[in-house]
Amino acid sequence: MEITVHFRYGAPPVINPLGTRFPANATVRPSYNISITLSSAVQNTTFVNITTPAAGDWFIAAHLPEAAGRIEVKGFSTPCPYMFQADMFVLRLTDMPVLEPGVAMPQTIVSPAKPLHVKVFVPKHAAGMRFELRSCVTSEQKPCAVRVVLGSIMLPQSFQRIITCTGNVNCSLALDSPPWEKWLQIMVESLGAASANVSVEMVASFTACRPGSTSSFLNFSSLNQSQAGARPGSAGAAGSSTLPTGASRNVSNKRSFCLQNQPVVREDLDVVSVRYRLLNGPSVPVHSISPTLLLLNLNTGMDSGGSLVVSLLLNKTSVSLGNATVVACVSAASPVLSLTATQNCSTAFFQGYPLSVSTSSAEAMLIVLYPQTDDWFLSLQLICPKGQGECNAAEAKVTVFAYLTPCFNDCGPYGQCSLLRRHGYLYAGCSCKAGWGGWSCTDDTKAQSVGVQNLATLLLTLSNLMFLPAIAVAIYRYYLVEASVYTYTMFFSTFYHACDQPGVAVMCIMDYDTLQYCDFLGSVVSIWVTILCMSRVKKILKYVLFVLGTLLIAMSLQLDRRGVWNMMGPCLFALVIMIAAWVYHGVKRRHCYPSSWKRWVFYLLPGITLAFIAISVYAFMETNENYYYTHSIWHVLVACSVAFLLPPRDKHKKPWAWSQKLTCRYQICQNDREELYAVT
Repeated sequence: MEITVHFRYGAPPVINPLGTRFPANATVRPSYNISITLSSAVQNTTFVNITTPAAGDWFIAAHLPEAAGRIEVKGFSTPCPYMFQADMFVLRLTDMPVLEPGVAMPQTIVSPAKPLHVKVFVPKHAAGMRFELRSCVTSEQKPCAVRVVLGSIMLPQSFQRIITCTGNVNCSLALDSPPWEKWLQIMVESLGAASANVSVEMVASFTACRPGSTSSFLNFSSLNQSQAGARPGSAGAAGSSTLPTGASRNVSNKRSFCLQNQPVVREDLDVVSVRYRLLNGPSVPVHSISPTLLLLNLNTGMDSGGSLVVSLLLNKTSVSLGNATVVACVSAASPVLSLTATQNCSTAFFQGYPLSVSTSSAEAMLIVLYPQTDDWFLSLQLICPKGQGECNAAEAKVTVFAYLTPCFNDCGPYGQCSLLRRHGYLYAGCSCKAGWGGWSCTDDTKAQSVGVQNLATLLLTLSNLMFLPAIAVAIYRYYLVEASVYTYTMFFSTFYHACDQPGVAVMCIMDYDTLQYCDFLGSVVSIWVTILCMSRVKKILKYVLFVLGTLLIAMSLQLDRRGVWNMMGPCLFALVIMIAAWVYHGVKRRHCYPSSWKRWVFYLLPGITLAFIAISVYAFMETNENYYYTHSIWHVLVACSVAFLLPPRDKHKKPWAWSQKLTCRYQICQNDREELYAVT
């Protein structure tokens, strides 16, 4: 069996092994995956080497190919389990040098096999970073050749920045929007001879961003800091330490800020359910000079198992220019601080998700499936097609709705949202029905129409009416207990299947689990009493076996409702009793039992044939695709076989004579007169 293993940093991998469609406005980036062939006899090991991995949570998901969809009876099929064990081996670097901003640090690379590793801490509100390599000298006085790698590996996409420096010329690399409040790894390796040492000098400098804010944010800065629940100096209180005391809204003051903060409070509603509330109201002002920034905290460690939904609605009356556009970008770790017409919504090490609203298209929505655990930022800026000069005095009002939900749109009308726990980690997923598929049960490629759903419900429920002939035959032949059991089975099987439907044609008269238990109990007890009735044992023994067998069957179903011996055990035991009783009657009468050939030809053989066909359909032909008509055939065949297999009534009993029983007073008088004549 070939399994597929997916790797992702920061959140569970978004996989689509069935090739279904994702909901509209959802962002899908294929995960890094490998295929591994597993054998039942050989244990193989596959290694995946990740050099300089990003610090944080890593997730691995493995799955088998799509199943055939057969409905197999438990105990008839041989399970084939596959064990997949993931082990992580970590090789850590100790005593890694720290590169301080603005301070030149000389280092020596001993050999190409031992590259140089340093790290630098990126402060909050860093708009850019410039890394410079100076004074590259080799011990052999030859041209210097080194390669510099900035950043870590983050699967499935890695945005490592690589530069190659040759000669004695200084080389540098500029990064826009580096990740805030994180350690940035820098690796320098020599490309020269193995015996030559390389001496380099490294300098890292940062460009600071001065955040602006609305006046109300000053009043709620402490609230926002506590609600974010973040570490000291976290981005939850962005700009709280550098806020100007008299922030005004005129254009001259806005030019001195590189961004405008909007206070956002995180409200935890439930598991993997968060709402972000803007303290200044749902509408935020957006200008062209500097972007408006909103912080969305997803750093609790349990937020990556849901879906982050960001919805924008433009107030058309607020834009003074009709052709202006509000461009937005959702990014992790650091915000995008320059949203121009040519900006591709990317930071130094992350590709963001772009959004835009205008007067022609005033609504936009973004769904980030399984967002990585980090600080997320929503940047908004007003863009004019003829240049930013004409937008200086313009202001747009944008209503922002942002929330984290376990399942988008609660999986729709044809799905059920489930919270799944694996090894202590909780995440959400949709369980689709009625042929619907996809991440949020929005793929209708194989969906059943309402007509097909109604047809399936009618077939599975009305096919139980075939028990009516069996009930009529049982009553006619004085088998009232058996008729009661068939009535019970018909009733609960009908309403169980009416409640078991996956679509809209559903009706549940009581709890689903109760209906299922009663349906299974009635089915097995019906077979039990039918075979015992065919054995023609004494009544007292038959009724004792009825009650005792029903109690044991009820206990067995409670232990394992879908166990194969729940039906096979009573059937085999009842068949042993029937064969023993028939042999006893045959020896006693010294004749084959049942003795009538008509009984064998017209009743027993057709009934046994129908029963075997029903068992074959039930055990070997049912799949998820054809369940509603193969299981209906099972209902019809079993009910018809019962009508054929019920033995005839006792010879001393007359058939039901309703006219005589309703006129019992006349019958009594007639009997008295006969007795009078006998006396005289």
